[in-house]
Amino acid sequence: MLSKEKIARINLLSKKAKGQGLTEDEAKEQSRLRREYLESFRSSMKSTIETVRVIDPNGNDVTPQKVRDVQDRKRLH
Repeated sequence: MLSKEKIARINLLSKKAKGQGLTEDEAKEQSRLRREYLESFRSSMKSTIETVRVIDPNGNDVTPQKVRDVQDRKRLH
């Protein structure tokens, strides 16, 4: 997860880009921070998906086979 300071900086640069524009260094920083944010988000989402169990209203486990295979491989459940 990205720190609050980095997220605040992303938001500040975004606001500045819409208003007065960014310097070349600020644009590079914004790009780097966005890339870092996306990597963090994707990693978190992947971890969540790999550990989830899907149960239908009847109580049956309907977790997709692809997810079960990953869970078995990583011995998550």
